[in-house]
Amino acid sequence: MGKFRQLIFTTLVACLFSVAFSGQISTTNWKLQILKVFDIIENNYVEDDITNEQLVHKAIEGMLESLDDPYTRFLKPKNYSDMKMNLQGNFYGIGIHIGMKDDKLTVISPIDGTPADKVGLVALDTIVSINSESAEGISLEEAVTKIRGERGTKVALGIQRKGVTDSFIIEIVRDSIKIKSIRDDQMITDKIGYIRLSTFESKETFNELRDAIKKLQKEGMEKLIVDVRFNGGGLLQNALDIAGLFIGNDVVVYTVGRDGEKHALMSGANNSLFDGPLVVLVNGSSASASEILAGAIRDHDRGALIGTQTFGKASVQHVVPLIDDSALLLTIAKYLTPKGDNIHHVGITPDIVSKIPSADIELMKSGKYVYVLTKDSQVREALRYLESN
Repeated sequence: MGKFRQLIFTTLVACLFSVAFSGQISTTNWKLQILKVFDIIENNYVEDDITNEQLVHKAIEGMLESLDDPYTRFLKPKNYSDMKMNLQGNFYGIGIHIGMKDDKLTVISPIDGTPADKVGLVALDTIVSINSESAEGISLEEAVTKIRGERGTKVALGIQRKGVTDSFIIEIVRDSIKIKSIRDDQMITDKIGYIRLSTFESKETFNELRDAIKKLQKEGMEKLIVDVRFNGGGLLQNALDIAGLFIGNDVVVYTVGRDGEKHALMSGANNSLFDGPLVVLVNGSSASASEILAGAIRDHDRGALIGTQTFGKASVQHVVPLIDDSALLLTIAKYLTPKGDNIHHVGITPDIVSKIPSADIELMKSGKYVYVLTKDSQVREALRYLESN
């Protein structure tokens, strides 16, 4: 039992500083009260098949639920192990970024080439059920746990899609997900290069983008389009390092914590790699690290943002490992752009708003749409901008 008593105290130390208690009871007495309840249940509850692990984990989940923050969550040992594997760029699942939008479990974006992408799951789909169980009120961590699984097994997602009256079921076969950050890099005119950056999750993201820029520079690139549409984000360090490729050693983003003080996060780059005219393409599925990069480019007047309003997911999570190989993912701050704009729940408005024409959307729904980069209306808008600047 001593291991779990220690876990209770470790967890409370990690959690309680973020919860404001009222009244005359001291923080220490609140902690002791939790431990007292643990002892009472352990020694007196009518059923004896409740384990210490169950009690502790449920207590942690209950405390976090009271914060009403979907991004602060408890990672059981397997979930924490999966998260660390994910950061290595290879894991099992269906390949989606998910988040909460209007209190609903939402697909931020499917990852290119993954099972989710191949079966037609699209950005901003709402997940209403997982394997016939309602997703209403589900936590992000619980959703991730239910959606992930062994390679070759199936998961059935109930989907509500904008413009479609009735919800429908999509069955997806889980597979190994190998994350590749750069999905396309090419010259689309003699002087204008295009790079599609699909994720910030891999530890190789920065190296992949740097190499892609150097490759295009050798091919004569003088102007660049970086496409982070449908990019659900990933590692903060990637956002900082990648911003440095364009702004050099400068402020990329500020964090502001419970004390209200701003702390600058710098790129750390000695010099920028690319100084020419720049466009960053964004949309409603550009989230997290994508928004940090976009905000830095915009606020330093380093380039133009073209597309539609971004997702609005920009809070700072700190991972606190616990003694049973579980972990606490705790929101400790929010991100502000270099000029002080809040991103979380707001998103970033592009300099030039460019929407996909309704005719193209209808064609996509029909299944007859064949994507061609140079016919993409937002890419064409970026080309017009760069050709005139």
